[in-house]
Amino acid sequence: MAIPKLQAYALPGALDIPPNKVNWAFEPERAALLIHDMQDYFVSFWGDNCPMMEQVIANIAALRQYCKEHNIPVYYTAQPKDQSDEDRALLNDMWGPGLTRSPEQQKIVDALAPDEADTVLVKWRYSAFHRSPLEQMLKETGRNQLIITGVYAHIGCMTTATDAFMRDIKPFMVADALADFSREEHVMSLNYVAGRSGRVVMTQELLPTPVPASKAELRALILPLLDESDEPLDDENLIDYGLDSVRMMALAARWA
Repeated sequence: MAIPKLQAYALPGALDIPPNKVNWAFEPERAALLIHDMQDYFVSFWGDNCPMMEQVIANIAALRQYCKEHNIPVYYTAQPKDQSDEDRALLNDMWGPGLTRSPEQQKIVDALAPDEADTVLVKWRYSAFHRSPLEQMLKETGRNQLIITGVYAHIGCMTTATDAFMRDIKPFMVADALADFSREEHVMSLNYVAGRSGRVVMTQELLPTPVPASKAELRALILPLLDESDEPLDDENLIDYGLDSVRMMALAARWA
């Protein structure tokens, strides 16, 4: 069965992040970024000018820029346009010929095009580690954290996260820098990783955020985290408005 035509959906937000079993701190000097399967072929199933995919790509681009500025290595996976039946094996049974029928769509989307400093890995199976030097390259450069972005969340991205965990590499699944067949499958992948093999985060948790310089700036950051539609007064207890410890810790992490 081929990949179906896909419909856009609301990307998971901060309040959709499942409870993480681990509280690994993000360490830029120990991290690497993986941009998973962001090829024209896989992105094309949402059609042209899809706002959801434009947001996902923008979030990945922001992470990539941050990594470039902080000497964090960037890796890509990309399926080759020429794949023999022997190479595809059971993938043919599950997905048909795939990219081999559309070789002109093999390249990475233009907005995320790799440069000469990036590493593009040939992708053969769901996991980015399968038949690739990714594990060796990470360990040789002292990297034991892998930021995972791209498509599809519940297939290759989730499998790669679990495979990383099995290799003692800490996966960070970036909820709003992933896309999937549906919101339900997207959220399922986040629940799986958060509870079994990694840490789920939002893009902004990994990017430095300036500490608010005024009460107005702090209010603008806090209001979206509250449950109530009415704005609290300055002397009211924000816990009564839904600002629990989990949300406060997530807010504090943005300034760490």
